[in-house]
Amino acid sequence: MVDARAGKPAEQSDLVDVPGLVTAYYSLRPDPSEPAQRVAFGTSGHRGSALDAAFNEDHILATTQAICEYRAGQGVTGPLFLGADTHALSAPATASALEVLAANDVAFLIDARDGFTPTPAVSHAILTHNRNRDAGRNTGRADGIVVTPSHNPPRDGGFKYNPPDGGPAGTDATGWIQDRANEIIKGGLKDVRRVPYARALAAAGRYDFLGAYVDDLPAVVDLDAIRSAGVRIGADPLGGASVAYWAEIADRHALNITVVNPATDPTWRFMALDWDGKIRMDCSSPYAMASLIDRRTEYDIATGNDADSDRHGVVTPDAGLMNPNHFLSAAIAYLYEHRADWPAGAAVGKTLVSSAMIDRVAAGLGRRLLEVPVGFKWFVPGLLDGSVAFGGEESAGASFLRRDGGAWTTDKDGIILALLASEITAVTGETPSQRYAHLTEKYGDPAYARVDAPATPDEKAVLKGLSADQVTADALAGEPITGVLTRAPGNDAPIGGLKVTTESAWFAARPSGTEDVYKIYAESFRGPDHLAAVQEEARALVADALA
Repeated sequence: MVDARAGKPAEQSDLVDVPGLVTAYYSLRPDPSEPAQRVAFGTSGHRGSALDAAFNEDHILATTQAICEYRAGQGVTGPLFLGADTHALSAPATASALEVLAANDVAFLIDARDGFTPTPAVSHAILTHNRNRDAGRNTGRADGIVVTPSHNPPRDGGFKYNPPDGGPAGTDATGWIQDRANEIIKGGLKDVRRVPYARALAAAGRYDFLGAYVDDLPAVVDLDAIRSAGVRIGADPLGGASVAYWAEIADRHALNITVVNPATDPTWRFMALDWDGKIRMDCSSPYAMASLIDRRTEYDIATGNDADSDRHGVVTPDAGLMNPNHFLSAAIAYLYEHRADWPAGAAVGKTLVSSAMIDRVAAGLGRRLLEVPVGFKWFVPGLLDGSVAFGGEESAGASFLRRDGGAWTTDKDGIILALLASEITAVTGETPSQRYAHLTEKYGDPAYARVDAPATPDEKAVLKGLSADQVTADALAGEPITGVLTRAPGNDAPIGGLKVTTESAWFAARPSGTEDVYKIYAESFRGPDHLAAVQEEARALVADALA
């Protein structure tokens, strides 16, 4: 249910107590026997709040020690690039991490400007360092840590590891790091090596993340076209790590960019409340982006990024905030037609809960579709070797190849997706939303939604381990079922749930990792009423499978 204040400005009562939050980081100790207080790596690292004893100094000391041991075991001897966003817990967590990295004799690099660092800038730095180094040997290769909970509320902290491939760590790495970190916490941190902060800071190397990333942008987006067309861009960092980047992009590349809100504040008091009445820097939410949507006629393209800039939101004068699936579809259609140097056989990458419009666009382009489970990590190998030119998620995260077909980032990059919206406008004379309208005329106009349904922990475990033969239905919302998937067709990896398809519709059900619900993603090319029927029957079908 949407909160009555969704989309309205935050009030004083909505703001986190930052001193209390930081005090909790240092003073509260997690209970290793309490599952909610253990280190738990999801698809984007460990996240939690110090107020819940879920993101505290013990967690970061132990996790950093585990990362040091993991990279040593993998033979990674190059520098570790360390970036952090604007969340209140990012600064103390960074300080804790530095103390452990230095004590373990890891050569690490922090921002030369003492600024905030977007996730894509860390991935770009790792790939730049490793570009001419043997991928078969980790000697001399770099990796990284990003201290961020992405778009999560201000009370949360986050900590994620990017190995030498530059992307989010896979489950082999995160599982080992998570288990070792919890073992260290259970042992009272006796295995943590640590030096005083002043000594750790003195040991830090410096790297100009901003300069290296911004100077290289013409290699991935046609900034000349944007400049020549005079596209008026409004960029809202939403108080996140891209705040200094957008001004620098404007200056270095002579683009007509207005940084809509250059402020950073760990309470995010300037945000509009999200759908549930919480402050959340979700640039794909029309509620969180309400203030920028209200100003959409002031710019040809307006964009937003979340706190670590790995997500994008695109606002056009004619349509307002674009649905992420709509922009991904328009972006794919444009890029594969305007990147002549991309590999001819490079696939279109999508997660299995992204719109089937992407399937139809890929088929129309004559491109192979790579459909993978939820998680950007699945696109990393393809983006590295050029077998995938674009990888995107329905949650507004994506990246794509350089204009010459080389790897740009292997983590999500909300900055280049935001700039791409302006390139599309500059080159075609139409906004991305107008381009998407053309796609609906050609391929149909789908209705898409995600809803949650209650599920016990036992039911969630059953759903995660379902096999296709446990689904006995042969029809969905009046159409014959054409596929029942528990493994992704693109790489045969388990999807952690179920996907059912028909000729014009589909649904996917996945258990939540943090709540007693499961998520139902659904889409129909026959309109909202048919979508509602798909959702209703999806609940019943899943209930039968769980029985």
